[in-house]
Amino acid sequence: MTPGALMAGHLVCFGELLLRLSPPGARLMVQAQSLEMVVGGAEANVAVALASLGHATRMVTLLPDNPLGDKARAELGAGGVDTRFVARGPGRMGLYFMEPGAGLRPSSITYDRAGSAFAHADASAFDFAGALEGANLLHLSGITPALGPNGVALARAAVAAAQSAGVPICLDGNYRAQLWESWNSDPRAVLTELVGAATVLIGNHRDISLLLGKTFSGDGAERRREAVEAAFAAFPNLQLIASTARQVVSSDHHRIAARVDARESKHQTSEIDVTGIIDRIGTGDAFAAGVLHRYLQGGDAQAMAECGLALAALKHSVPGDFCLIRQSELAAFSAEGGDVRR
Repeated sequence: MTPGALMAGHLVCFGELLLRLSPPGARLMVQAQSLEMVVGGAEANVAVALASLGHATRMVTLLPDNPLGDKARAELGAGGVDTRFVARGPGRMGLYFMEPGAGLRPSSITYDRAGSAFAHADASAFDFAGALEGANLLHLSGITPALGPNGVALARAAVAAAQSAGVPICLDGNYRAQLWESWNSDPRAVLTELVGAATVLIGNHRDISLLLGKTFSGDGAERRREAVEAAFAAFPNLQLIASTARQVVSSDHHRIAARVDARESKHQTSEIDVTGIIDRIGTGDAFAAGVLHRYLQGGDAQAMAECGLALAALKHSVPGDFCLIRQSELAAFSAEGGDVRR
């Protein structure tokens, strides 16, 4: 494949869409007289980000058959995502409320997603086979199985369909303690099963510690390599692990570095300062999309790590869950050596 060319085929993302409701500005929720609404969701964020970079992406999900579901589907389509495999059904839209941080006060999130249409969907509602035909990757996250026993069944069904179609799998651990702890769950067993089927893992030493039941340190490059080598030994299908390290100085000033490990190579970027932060939500998904952008172009560990970091950094300047950065903007970031474009 020509360097920089997009791989033939499309990428499929599977997961739940949510509506984010936030007070305008930096108001506390108790001060709010109105709420701003945006559409998001970890897997949808990846789909939109990759579509903005020129990839063909499809979203497999289920939305309620009401105006809120209409809104979510329209936003996906506006982001360049193929919505033909978005199912509709009865039920409610999952919500989350975000209270924006300011200065030394961090942002906070309150979920209101229990009993959503997606969480109660039957796997038969999704045309996995049709969506995966001709695909080059399935992307999903640990959020879907964290929703409950039915979420586990949905994640298993998606993975099984990808395996039957011979489509590689990317899993973003996206560990959500609040969701796992809300039911009688065994996150280690469930995630171990899913990671065992994956080719790419978006996760760090803490995720690997959970999976392997052994504590790994993130202090220093060699210790992080120790963690990924243990993961590679435990999961023979796994070929790539990507992660970030973040130091929070204040709500609008973070320091971030990225790392990508393959079985025979690795690269860790220098730490960069990301200042003037507009919106942190979705930045991890932007990192995943940046890594996958170069992965789908046949890039090496360095190219994937640097692209993931660049897209994550740029997403901090974009309000909303979706990262709408184009290839030209991403290329300009790289050429400028890491400063956030303003």
